[in-house]
Amino acid sequence: MTLKHCQWCDNSFETKSKNQIYCNPECRSFATKQNIAKRYKQNKAKERIGKDRKCAGDCGQILSIYNENAFCDNCLINNKKVDKTLKEIKEFFDYEQK
Repeated sequence: MTLKHCQWCDNSFETKSKNQIYCNPECRSFATKQNIAKRYKQNKAKERIGKDRKCAGDCGQILSIYNENAFCDNCLINNKKVDKTLKEIKEFFDYEQK
């Protein structure tokens, strides 16, 4: 038996087999789930290679293969809502000053 560090939680543990890298089944499960999610994102990006994807916001901008959203950054922010919120904040402070 040797003393190792868990690759997930970095706690020290005593191994039960020579190729053990996680201290318990929970750490192994969390690490596996993280690796599956990482591979899923990579495979989705690979599927988008060579395909022209246009922004769903009708601006016509071509999206990167790494952009998981259907919208570009400009269309993702609704300018009307931002302007309305800023106007409300300004009115609030103008009212407080009176």
